[in-house]
Amino acid sequence: MTTRKSLGWGTSRVRLNPDGSVRRSLLRRVLRWGGFSLIFLLAVVFGGFLRFADSITTLKPPADPKADAIVVLTGGYQRIDQAVELLRTGAGNRLLISGVHPTTTRSQIRKMTQSPANLFSCCVDIGYDAVDTIGNAREAAKWIHSNGYKSVLVVTNNYHMPRSIAELKYVDPATDFIPYPVVNTDLKSANWFTDPNALRTMLIEYGKVLLAGARNLTGFGRPPGLRSQVSEETVSKDAPPSQSTAPHQLTFY
Repeated sequence: MTTRKSLGWGTSRVRLNPDGSVRRSLLRRVLRWGGFSLIFLLAVVFGGFLRFADSITTLKPPADPKADAIVVLTGGYQRIDQAVELLRTGAGNRLLISGVHPTTTRSQIRKMTQSPANLFSCCVDIGYDAVDTIGNAREAAKWIHSNGYKSVLVVTNNYHMPRSIAELKYVDPATDFIPYPVVNTDLKSANWFTDPNALRTMLIEYGKVLLAGARNLTGFGRPPGLRSQVSEETVSKDAPPSQSTAPHQLTFY
């Protein structure tokens, strides 16, 4: 009897609140937990950024670099200078310069880096197919397997290194990729977080790292990354290279 009265009273109470107070209570709980979830997500993203920034500022080249070969991702002659120097000192047996603009010749690169002609003719390969970091990875993987290399030094900027290694390992998990970062700015000793340009670069690159991680995890949204796979809608076959591609000879990806 008591149970029936309690149930009846509760039912009557719900019916006696036509103003929607029960719905508002449920909505408040949803909003509260949604807010907590958002705060937690932001904390995870912010913590990840701090970890990413710490890994970048403390990243150093190996003391005695040695591998079967060397791959440098284009984006500036400083990277290529460093890669050629590694080749010259015997850190690797052969060098691939990946992602070079089609209008840039071997002679131009050699002269800009002041490299010995015999070193370039014997041990340097130029990759013209990659248009971004994904393309760099695919172009490098093809070159690595065609030559049978097992370990490769990867030369690029320090802040670009995490994404580069992630893309390389995604397409070629069997190869041992050894990071050799090129440091343009000493981010460890400098207060990079007070420098708008440095902070913007770090934030943008961190966003790209998150996007690459999600893309590699799901397998969706991976562009070709290679000029040979770009559709005719993007690049006209009738246009000369200087018109169909970006005007920069060496582009940072």
